Amino acid sequence: MSMHSLSGDDAWLRERLARARRIAVLGIKTELAAGQPAYDVPRYLQQVGYQVMPVPVYYPDAQQILGEPVARRVQDVMGGIDILNVFRRSGDLLPHLEDILIAKPALVWLQLGIRNDVFAERLREANIDVVQDRCILVDHRRLLGAA
Repeated sequence: MSMHSLSGDDAWLRERLARARRIAVLGIKTELAAGQPAYDVPRYLQQVGYQVMPVPVYYPDAQQILGEPVARRVQDVMGGIDILNVFRRSGDLLPHLEDILIAKPALVWLQLGIRNDVFAERLREANIDVVQDRCILVDHRRLLGAA
């Protein structure tokens, strides 16, 4: 377990963002929520070349978001997950822990304003890196340039 998983320094973040290809998004919203981060951030990630796999918490009737098939649990995402980008309130993270541990993404990225040190430590104990309280769109633009 490296300190990088705790600090998220720029070189480490840049390397992880550059290496990633597949980003699952837990808590993604549908096109009806355009203008809100939980839709606009994944749309940006798709526009800059990542494969985005939607895992909405709500929207039970949604079959696709951003043209991609919806998974109802993180563990149901087909193929590996380089980054799990999370749009859930800090207090709502622990119910997702078992699902995330089964899916074993390489990195869990909690969006700006989302921090839960107990949740993060449980992930780190399972050798899953964690970034907390940072916007992946802002960091991508800053470190790798805009689309």
